[in-house]
Formats: sequence, C-alpha cells, structure tokens
Amino acid sequence: MQHAVVSSWAGESPLRAETLESLRDLNHRFLDLTGTRPAGWSASGNGALVPDLVGRVAQLSQGQRAAAANCPYALFDLRFQDGVYWRLRLRDADRWRVADGPVPDPDTGNFVRLALFYAWHVAASATLAPQLLLGMNNETVAGFRRVSLSSLPGLVATEALNLTARWSNCDAYWSALTAAASRADGAELRRVQLYGLQLAAAARLS
Repeated sequence: MQHAVVSSWAGESPLRAETLESLRDLNHRFLDLTGTRPAGWSASGNGALVPDLVGRVAQLSQGQRAAAANCPYALFDLRFQDGVYWRLRLRDADRWRVADGPVPDPDTGNFVRLALFYAWHVAASATLAPQLLLGMNNETVAGFRRVSLSSLPGLVATEALNLTARWSNCDAYWSALTAAASRADGAELRRVQLYGLQLAAAARLS
C-alpha cells in the first residue's frame, strides 16, 4: 500500500511545475541557512537536528546543495504534522504580532516567512500535496485554509523556533542525501529521494 501511495503521488498531475520549483528553491535556501549556522545549531526549540548536519551541509558546494535540494518534498519542517498545535495557533493568528515572541535572526525569519506563505498556498490545493510535500496533518491543512494570507507575518517570530530538518530523527536519510550530493552521484540521489518519498508516505499512513 505504501508503494502504491508513493507511485501515485510521484506521477500526480495536479502538482504544477512552479509549485515544485518553489519548493526546491525553499529546500536550497534551507540548506544554505543550515550550512551557515554554528556547529550544533538548531532553530528548533527542542533542539531536534540530525547530528553534524551543519558540518555536512557546510562542505557542499552551491551546485551540490542545489542537487540535494531537488526533491519533490520539503527538507524542512515547522511542526506541520502537529494538527492540534496548528489548529490553536491559526485559530488566533490575527492576534499575534512580532513583538509577542522572540525575534529570530534575519535569515531565519526571512526563510520562515517564505515557508509559511508557501504552506498557505499549497494548503489551498485539493490534492494530497500539503500532506506529502510538507508532511501536514489534515487538521493543519484545514487550519491554513481558514486563515488569510495577511495573518501569516505575525507568526514568523514564534514559528522560527520550530524550524528544523524534516525527519530530524532519521540520520540515515540525511547521511545518504548529503553523501550522494557530495559525490555528484545522480543515481544514488534519485534512490535517496525515493527513500524520502517512502518516509513521507509512511508518515501519511501512520
């Protein structure tokens, strides 16, 4: 069943080219952000980050990062799988202001702003895109669909604390992705990307 979900999504026609292109750009930005952080950095309040991810990404060239970023799913996460959290956050989104939370560094803040706008846009889709592209829980999707675009900037400061690598508990995935990118091994990169699709599908079915 998991294989069927992966196969059907990989060939899903409603995913427009610009949607995937924007996601790959966000992935690249996330890798650039990760590669410039201090060793052991995590923007996530719970400290969840793949061991030595900063060092691995920092060693990649821009071309290698672009290759690693060329995935049909997000390499970053903002607790999108936590539907209860997002239901509460988005229910009162208009009440939040930047001053209500810690101010992130400019690079992190800019990335999170773009990621939230992208999430809002993708959530408007009637396909499985938000669940598989971003790992959104169905409740998270519904929450994003209910809020206006103008509500999102006020969430940036606090949501920056939740930014982390997707599948941050799966060192095997990140080790394989960065290793394949560093060797410019296209075939291996495709295999790792399929692995990511399987992780996304497994989370969707769990």
